[in-house]
Amino acid sequence: MRKKDELGNNAPEESGLSRRKFLGATALAGAVGATGLGGAVMTRDSWAAAVKDAKNKVHVGPGELDEYYGFWSGGHQGEVRVLGVPSMRELMRIPVFNVDSATGWGITNESKEILGGDRQYLNGDCHHPHISMEDGRYDGKYLFINDKANSRIARIRLDIMKTDKITHVPNVQAIHGLRLQKVPRTKYVFCNAEFVIPHPNDGSDFSLENSYTMFSAVDADTMEVAWQVIVDGNLDNTDADYTGKYAASTCYNSEKAADLAGTMRNDRDWVVVFNVERIEAAVKNGNFKTIGDSEVPVVDGREGSKLTRYIPVPKNPHGLNTSPDGKYFIANGKLSPTCSVIQIDKLDDMFDDKIGLRDVIVAEPELGLGPLHTTYDGRGNAYTTLFIDSQVCKWNIADAIKDYNGEKTNYIRQKLDVHYQPGHNHASLTESRDADGKWLVVLSKFSKDRFLPVGPLHPENDQLIDISGEEMKLVHDGPAFAEPHDCILVRRDQIKTKKIYTRDDPFFASARAQAEKDGVTLEAANEVIRDGNKVRVYMTSVAPQYGMTEFKVKEGDEVTVYVTNLDSIEDVSHGFVMVNHGVSMEISPQQTSSVTFTAGKPGVYWYYCSWFCHALHMEMGGRMLVEKA
Repeated sequence: MRKKDELGNNAPEESGLSRRKFLGATALAGAVGATGLGGAVMTRDSWAAAVKDAKNKVHVGPGELDEYYGFWSGGHQGEVRVLGVPSMRELMRIPVFNVDSATGWGITNESKEILGGDRQYLNGDCHHPHISMEDGRYDGKYLFINDKANSRIARIRLDIMKTDKITHVPNVQAIHGLRLQKVPRTKYVFCNAEFVIPHPNDGSDFSLENSYTMFSAVDADTMEVAWQVIVDGNLDNTDADYTGKYAASTCYNSEKAADLAGTMRNDRDWVVVFNVERIEAAVKNGNFKTIGDSEVPVVDGREGSKLTRYIPVPKNPHGLNTSPDGKYFIANGKLSPTCSVIQIDKLDDMFDDKIGLRDVIVAEPELGLGPLHTTYDGRGNAYTTLFIDSQVCKWNIADAIKDYNGEKTNYIRQKLDVHYQPGHNHASLTESRDADGKWLVVLSKFSKDRFLPVGPLHPENDQLIDISGEEMKLVHDGPAFAEPHDCILVRRDQIKTKKIYTRDDPFFASARAQAEKDGVTLEAANEVIRDGNKVRVYMTSVAPQYGMTEFKVKEGDEVTVYVTNLDSIEDVSHGFVMVNHGVSMEISPQQTSSVTFTAGKPGVYWYYCSWFCHALHMEMGGRMLVEKA
C-alpha cells in the first residue's frame, strides 16, 4: 500500500528518482551540504484533484468581470500589460518605452513629448510595475515602471491607462529594482541602479575600484529625481517599510567584479538599508554634492555612513520583499537555499549602534535551490520561488523564527511544482496592508512541453495558483511573450478608469495650446493653416466620417494633423493612418491626437480610419493631395 505524505497525499514510489527530486535533494546536498528540507510535494493525482476543486473559482464566464486587475511588466517589449484575474484574459497593452503602431505611441506628438522629442531610444526593458499608495493601501492613481535598458522610469495614469511621464535618471546605469514609499503616501519612487560605473564616466578611468552605483529617490508627483545615495557594491531589488522611514536593497556583487566568478567570490553579500529621514535631513542641511551636469543632490552612503547600514546575508541575494504586516524585510538567497528575515522594528537600534548588523536577522529558513522572490498571503505564510527546483515553497514565518531560535519546527507547509524555473511571484494585494491570500501568480521563465511548439523561441508561462486554502492549487497556464518579468494584482474597485476623455485632459494640452495660438476651436475646426513650410491640419471625426476629406500640401512640407474625436459613446475609437507615410494613431472618444510627418512625393495619398467604428467604417477616409514644391 502506498505511503501517505504529511498532507495526506500518496507519497511517490520509492524506486527511482524524478529529475526534480534528484536536482532538489541530491544537488542541494552536494552544493551546500544540507538535506531533509522538509515540506511536501504534491503528486500528480492530488494536483489534478486540486485543479478540479478550484475550477469554479477560476472560471469567469462571458460577460462577467474579473475580481482583480493584474498589471504585468512587458519585459524587453518595453510595455505594460493589463490582465483580468482570475481569468488571465489580456485586456489591454499600455505602451511605455516602445513604439506601438496601433495606438500611435512613439509616433504621435503627445507620446513623443512624453518620450522626449524625437525619441533617443527605441527600446525598453520593463521589470517592476508598482501602484501608488496612501497609508499602505493602493490608491489606484498611478503605476510606475522601470526601464533597465536605458536607465529610465515611467509613470502611467491609471484613469486612462496611458503613460504620462518618463524620467531619465542621471549619474547611473540600468534602473532595475523599483518600489514605492508606502506610508504616509507614495512621495518617493525608490530606484536601484544595478551596475557600477566610474565618475566621471568620460573614458578617463575604466577601473572598477573607482566605480560605484547609487540608490535614487524620484518625486512621485513631479517625476524629478529628489536625491541619490552612493553605495558600496551593486544594487539589485528593493522595497520600503510601512513607517516611511526605511527602504532596503539587495546587493549580489559586493565584490564590484566584472566577471562571473568574481561576483561569487564572497560567501556573503548584503542588504543595504537606507534611513530615509536621515538622508532627507542631510540634503536639507546641504550635506551633499552634485555630479557633472546634474543638479541632483548626491549623498555618500558607503560603509561608515550614518545614512545606511550593510547587513551581511548569504551570497548573491536577489529579491527583497516586505511582509504586509510591516514586520519584516525578506531577502532571497539565490545562491543559498535560504531566505534572510530582517525584523524592521530592530532597525532603529541597529542605526543607533545598540545592536550588531546581524542582530536584526530573526530567521534564515532553508527552503530549496535558488530562492528568488517571496510574496505573502496575509495569514503569516510566505511563498518563495525556487528557480532551480522549479517550485514554489509555502512556509510559515513565525515557525521559521522559532526554528532559528532553537525550537524545532516544520516551517515548510508545502512545495508545488511549477513549469519551469520561476522568477517573480505575486499574491493578490500582497504589497499592501490588504493582502487577502486568494491568488498567486508565478512567472516561470521556461515553458517547454506546456504549449504547442512555436519554434526555437518559446513563450514563457504565467501560472495562476489558488492559495485561499491550506494547499496551493495550480489552476491555469498562460503563455506570455518577451519576458513579462513581474506583476501586481489589485482589486477592481481600487482602479477608477474614465469611459471617455474630458476635453480638458492634460494628455493633449499641447494640442489645445497650439489650436488657441492658431485661433481655432478643436471641437469644430476642419481647416488648414499654413505657416511657411509648416502646415497644420485640423479635423474632427464622427463615425463614420472625418470632418475633412481632402486637403492640399506641398512636397516636403512639415504636416501636423490634429484629429478630435467628437463621438461621446464609449468604445467608439477612431484611427488615422496616412498611407505610405509611417503615420498611425488612435483617437478615443472626446480625445484629440496629433501627428507630424513630412509630405512625400507629389501625388495622391489616402488616409483612413484604422479602428473599426461603424458599419461604414471602410468608407471612412480622405485624401492628401501633394503638389510639387
